[in-house]
Amino acid sequence: MRRKPYSVVLFDEVEKAHPDVFNILLQILDDGRITDSQGRTVDFKNTIIILTSNLGSAELLDGIQPDGSIAESARNAVMGELRRAFRPEFLNRLDEIILFKPLTKENLNGIIEILMQGLRKRMADKTLKLDVTDAAKSLIIERGFDPIYGARPLKRYLQSAAETLIAKEILRGDLPAGSTLVLDAENGELTCRKK
Repeated sequence: MRRKPYSVVLFDEVEKAHPDVFNILLQILDDGRITDSQGRTVDFKNTIIILTSNLGSAELLDGIQPDGSIAESARNAVMGELRRAFRPEFLNRLDEIILFKPLTKENLNGIIEILMQGLRKRMADKTLKLDVTDAAKSLIIERGFDPIYGARPLKRYLQSAAETLIAKEILRGDLPAGSTLVLDAENGELTCRKK
């Protein structure tokens, strides 16, 4: 922080942190600076600190309204979980507590596209192209998405199912340079074929 004071610091799943981390965070959030063991001061006044937590995620999932908004009862349940897990002096020093809505199908389609970009780049090195149909995306979401774990299982599913199919098609060896592979879904299974 001394060398790069204009930074964003992320503490993911902060509820699992050691109590000493909270003591240091209290000092940072209160004073905007800390002093290390050599007596050097580190200034956090130009730093954005983001803390994430999975506390209350079950209540949050149950409390999503049909219009996508978060029910007040779910918001209160999540805030109750936070109050049980964190000390009041810690919560009072936070500028804002934001509750995130679960991912929508549009979000998941965007995530699949981002994940596919890496695969497309690797295929471009072999002068191959990849098209992914909407049916394939829907099946990937159905099989790879878990509302509890978020989008992380999508990546694992893409690696184990889609990339394996594509690799088998490439290993057959009958794809001339510039060929396009189509990732599709038929009868509830992913398929890969030459366009």
